Amino acid sequence: MTLTAADFDFVRTLVRQHAAIVIDPGKEYLVESRLAPLAREHGYGSLSALLAELRERPAANLHRRVVEAMTTNETSFFRDPPSFEALRDVVLPELIARRGAERRLRIWCGAASSGQEPYSVAILLREHFPILAGWQVQILATDIARDVLDRARRGRYSQLEVNRGLPAPLLLKYFTKVGIEWEIAEPIRRMVGFGELNLVEPWPALPEFDLVLLRNVLIYFDVPTKQRVLANVRRVLRRDGTLLLGGAETTLGLDEAFERVPLGRSLGYRLRSR
Repeated sequence: MTLTAADFDFVRTLVRQHAAIVIDPGKEYLVESRLAPLAREHGYGSLSALLAELRERPAANLHRRVVEAMTTNETSFFRDPPSFEALRDVVLPELIARRGAERRLRIWCGAASSGQEPYSVAILLREHFPILAGWQVQILATDIARDVLDRARRGRYSQLEVNRGLPAPLLLKYFTKVGIEWEIAEPIRRMVGFGELNLVEPWPALPEFDLVLLRNVLIYFDVPTKQRVLANVRRVLRRDGTLLLGGAETTLGLDEAFERVPLGRSLGYRLRSR
């Protein structure tokens, strides 16, 4: 399914408008590999036919499927171990000490994909912080893509997926083999609530969070979009809360309201004191 220059530009514009994702010139192969299965699924003989249909008769659902197909859903359990060490050794102990009177903890995973990150956070809490028994602990996991959110809610993963980052003792403790898949334990699944949220569109009303994980998503945005997203994060992050970004991401030069803080072998971001 060869992609014409006009079709490539159409997809680039569509994805940028709806998800603020920048597809660089020369990435035709990426568009073809992501959209060819979608074209076949909907019965089109070529990508050009699918995209011609979108041009002539815009369909909200098909537009959404194209945009979702072009989003990157790369994830794994306990991705970037130093970040989870920072949560275990620094961030969560400090938050728990400060929230002792409230006995409530709110965590948001803002690019949750198929759920490995929020479930990893839930397992970390269950494994290392028995003091949270009896607390109100809420983990909100959001993503732009409905298909991966549906997978996340089911909490079932292939052998390859659980092999990526999940230690064998935790696999045996928190998962059950169901056919050829592994299903996460119901108590862990109940700790996480999933919802659809497009970071570059107006945000719905959200509570304030003690911890925000927004990892490996800002890298796909241009500078104005990064600044807009970080400004929104500021409004939902508690004054003494912590923001975790991906290893290749930073707030420096984008939003001076944040300051970078060392967290063991990792880094985090907190709001500067007024």
